[in-house]
Amino acid sequence: MTSLRQRKGSRGKEASPAAEVQSQQANCCTHHHPDQILQGDWSWGAIIWTSIGWSVSVGLGLLCSIYVATLHENDLWFSNIKEVEREISFRTECGLYYSYYKQMLQAPSIQEGLSELIHDNLTESKRTINLFQRMNIYQEVFLSILYRLLPLQAYLEPVYFYIYTVFSLQAVYVIALYLTAWLLAGSWLAGTLTGVWYILNRVDTTRVEFTISLRENWSLPFFALQVTAITCYLRPQLSALQQKVMVWLMYVTTCCFCLTWQFNQFILLVQALIVYILDCVDILTTTQVTTLYLVQVSGLLSVWLLQFCNSMILGSLVLSFIVAALFIRHCQPALKTGGLLVRLAKVLLHSVLVLLLTFIINSLTKKALQLRSDEHIFKFIKAKFALGPTRDFDASLYLCEEAFGLLPLDTLERLASTLLFYPYIPTVLLLSGMLAVAVLQNLRPKGGSEEEKRGAAEGQVEAFRPDVAYNLLHTVLYGLLAFSTMRMKYIWTGHMCAVAAYGVCGTELWTLILKAVRCNTRVLLRFVRYAVPVLMIGWLYYKFWPKLMEELSELREFYDPDTVELMTWISTKTPKQAVFAGSMQLLAGIKLCTGRVLTNHPHYEDKDLRERTRQVYQVYARRSPEEVHDILRAVGADYVVLENSICYERRHRRGCRLRDLLDLANGHIMDGPGENEPDLVPASHPRFCEAIKMDTAAYTSLFTRTFQNKTFHVYWLKKKRKKSAKTSPEPGVKQ
Repeated sequence: MTSLRQRKGSRGKEASPAAEVQSQQANCCTHHHPDQILQGDWSWGAIIWTSIGWSVSVGLGLLCSIYVATLHENDLWFSNIKEVEREISFRTECGLYYSYYKQMLQAPSIQEGLSELIHDNLTESKRTINLFQRMNIYQEVFLSILYRLLPLQAYLEPVYFYIYTVFSLQAVYVIALYLTAWLLAGSWLAGTLTGVWYILNRVDTTRVEFTISLRENWSLPFFALQVTAITCYLRPQLSALQQKVMVWLMYVTTCCFCLTWQFNQFILLVQALIVYILDCVDILTTTQVTTLYLVQVSGLLSVWLLQFCNSMILGSLVLSFIVAALFIRHCQPALKTGGLLVRLAKVLLHSVLVLLLTFIINSLTKKALQLRSDEHIFKFIKAKFALGPTRDFDASLYLCEEAFGLLPLDTLERLASTLLFYPYIPTVLLLSGMLAVAVLQNLRPKGGSEEEKRGAAEGQVEAFRPDVAYNLLHTVLYGLLAFSTMRMKYIWTGHMCAVAAYGVCGTELWTLILKAVRCNTRVLLRFVRYAVPVLMIGWLYYKFWPKLMEELSELREFYDPDTVELMTWISTKTPKQAVFAGSMQLLAGIKLCTGRVLTNHPHYEDKDLRERTRQVYQVYARRSPEEVHDILRAVGADYVVLENSICYERRHRRGCRLRDLLDLANGHIMDGPGENEPDLVPASHPRFCEAIKMDTAAYTSLFTRTFQNKTFHVYWLKKKRKKSAKTSPEPGVKQ
């Protein structure tokens, strides 16, 4: 198994009246330079102050990139280990994605490399698949082409070009969060505090240093940029040209986000719900709502085309929801009329109709497209919230992983230790209360005269800004998502830094506090807004800088001799077209390190592949050697790799070990002491991965051990022959 050890030594349209009122109100209360620049104030003071802010954002972004790159180097001694060890360090699905970057570089030409990916027959045995359609690998293809075209080969190894690009995206991520906080609070000190918090809370904001190729590390920086563009777009003082620029920026970042992560549809669904809520309570204008919806739709459809008409995108819930929301909205023009109770009843009815139509459209679309690629996700959701049976193998694989469990409470303790959690909670509570007041004002009947309507609009802006409202719901809904599924915390925690910094550097929280102590003066408010973040940054520097230096001084190295030995043996002792079966995680590494053909892999968004994986995993179940041999032969396997860490697994509790999940799916009683469901029966055969090591005749007649070490056992599958037939030559055995 892979481990780390201490090193031993060197080796536009015309503005509406409401928009005019918003602009006037914002201009009355605006004194910070970003808005002055947006409004055309090019005074020396504004230019210098804004330039300093931009410089600090770039500096923090570069600092974060260098920080995670140094941690990666220090943990693995990446610059000193062999190439095979570097490739093994790309764990699980990361290795699969990186293998396509390597494959493109090894292709005789760019055109041939693209053709191999479009007609791939190495990733899944006995199948030819279009990898552009099945997976999100455009980033690997783009980088490989860029590396081939740029004169970098003599100065930079391909693997460094790849990992440095991913680490550079962390700089983009920090800059995007910085700008969001700056736009919200009106002070680049908020952005500075955001960047500092992001770096100090690295354990909970990113895992890029040890999961480099993971899709979220590519996509979340673009998602953060999209949120920044939305925040800027919802500000009232933008000109028509600036609005168009923001719309195009939203579209481009949405495309990049969707193109780099297969779970984009679920993230955008939450975002669409935010827009829907703000539309129902009159926080956003009709134009803004329609624009945000269309940006999402156009981004998804663009990616649909780039992914060779990937049906999973057309069958996504977010597309069905947006179509339903726009249609019902068009059919209910009187939705925003009537008294408070009437409005609430209309909103409730409207929401029920939208949800009902969403599920109808989605069901019909999936039926028409015969789409079953994402059904495992919905099985997982049903099982997680006790809405369905939990014996399903695919759903159980997710439920039993810690990353898909609830957010551990020690996460909040870590966030509190850096002072992030303390301002975040009162900021969210205060803004939620202000939003509730604004919603009640908006839902009450307006006066008939134009003056009363203008006064109501003015009150609404004073109570709440649309950009703040969006970011509030963004942090609340994605926070709930993070609490329900720990893996999703990385979407929440970065934006959490921006919201907390807005609370510290914005006016809302301090105005309330100063009013409570009867000291609410303009001078004191400005002093507190700038003094408190400076003091917090100083305290964080004093407390955490020595810890960061200590962390960066810890030197380890990559150490996994068993896996290195396995990969070396496969590369040198097996045919190049040999097909390997085994666990998804290991096979991804085998493809990257050896280029051999796989039976299954970790990219789980395909119904047939999920069924094939369940079948291949029968090597860890209680099945007869004949059954296992037939299963492996049916998927074209020549070799099967058995891992002791799975066969004798102790990492998970009983009921969550892989062998337990297989026993439950097969209707067999689980190993070890503990209760079993009454319908489970004892298996008629011993566990295959254990029994095959006994070398009894039933097993040796079908399988020959060709390699073994402390961690892995590799068996060659014999072809079934009549007893009178001569024994075929067998590959050499490595002990």
